[in-house]
Amino acid sequence: MTTGTTTAPEEIAGPAPRRVRPPRWLDLRLVLGVLLVLGSVLVGARVVTAADATVPVWAASGDLAAGTVLSAEDLVAVSVRLDDAAGSYLSTTTRPAGQVLGRSVSAGDLLPRAALDPASELVQLALPVQAGYVPPSLARGQLIDVYAVADPAAGAGQAAGDVSLVVGGAPVQAVSGRGEGVLSTATTTVQVVVAVAADDVQEVLAGIGGRALVVVVRDALDAGPTPAPGVPPATASASATVPAPAATPVAPATAGPTG
Repeated sequence: MTTGTTTAPEEIAGPAPRRVRPPRWLDLRLVLGVLLVLGSVLVGARVVTAADATVPVWAASGDLAAGTVLSAEDLVAVSVRLDDAAGSYLSTTTRPAGQVLGRSVSAGDLLPRAALDPASELVQLALPVQAGYVPPSLARGQLIDVYAVADPAAGAGQAAGDVSLVVGGAPVQAVSGRGEGVLSTATTTVQVVVAVAADDVQEVLAGIGGRALVVVVRDALDAGPTPAPGVPPATASASATVPAPAATPVAPATAGPTG
């Protein structure tokens, strides 16, 4: 005989839940990731630093002939990568203004230390030249020859057309007095300052002898002497025939020591 009482089935036990552990700061994968990031940053910084290893040095702002007394306007600071050769060039921490170039440099060239002439005996000589006998493009740093031309109106002691080279291969230090516009005439006196050896000043002034001057610009900074028409290059005082100027220089040449 059965009764109405039933037996409840046994409950089936499920799997035990696993507790999720919080991440640890010393997790190996986290440490490796941080090290990789730091390594990448250090390598990138090293590459950027090596690519930008430049030093500021002086360069020439224009063509400058040997014997030019440097001024601040002749120098421009540039940053270049020189590596071990940096010590051979003039750093912007130096002040080469006032020193004399021992050799010519072109515009944009870096100024090497060896280009300066520490024992220069050059002086600045001011020459009065009529504007009609000065090239319009004459500028500081160019190399010029200066000829003295006899003026028939200056006296009987000078033959018409007599020409002599009084300054050969001199660097231009300054050009002043050049008129502009309608007030400029061919007889306007332009002062051309050149650098010559101190021992040659007296000879230059004696060679001028009150005659008018003509300026000839050399094509190259290191070109040889430019002879007068029909004159051998070795004969600096020989004569040649060129058109005589309309008037004599208005003032004698003056000389002064370099600053």
